Amino acid sequence: MSPTKQAGPWAMLVLAGGFEIGYALSVAGSSGFTAPGWSVSAAVFFLLTLFALSVALKRIDVGIGYAVWAGIGAVGAALLGPVLFDETLTPLRAFWLAVIIAGVVWLKLADSVQLRRGRLAAGQPAGDRPDAPGGGRTASARDGGGPGHDPAH
Repeated sequence: MSPTKQAGPWAMLVLAGGFEIGYALSVAGSSGFTAPGWSVSAAVFFLLTLFALSVALKRIDVGIGYAVWAGIGAVGAALLGPVLFDETLTPLRAFWLAVIIAGVVWLKLADSVQLRRGRLAAGQPAGDRPDAPGGGRTASARDGGGPGHDPAH
C-alpha cells in the first residue's frame, strides 16, 4: 500500500480528534445544554467525531486509535479552554499535557514499527498491506479467534 493510503486512516483519526475538541468545547459552552447554539454545535461535533473515528478504526487497531483520539481531544480542549472560557493552564497542567502528546506520538510510532515488522515476517514488501477481511488486523481477530481460539482447528 502506498504511503498516501497508509496515511489515510491516520488523517481521518486526526480529523476525528479535531471534531472531538469541537465537541468537548461545545459541551462546555452549552452550560448543561441550556445554550441552544452551543448545544446544536455539540450534537453536530458528536456525530462528526463518531463517524470519523469509526472510519479510522477500520484500519487502525481500536486500542491505539481510541487512545490517540482521546489524547487529541483532551489536549486540544485543555489548550483551547483558556482561550474560549475562563480556564487556566498552569505549568503543571502544561507538563502533563506534554506527557499525553508524547504518549500519542509513541503510540503512532509503535504502530508503524509493528505494521512494518508484521509485513516483513509475512514475507510481504514493507509498503504492502493485505486487503484481507479485518483490514490487516491480527489473524485471530480476522478468524473470529479470541481467548481459547485454537487456529489449528
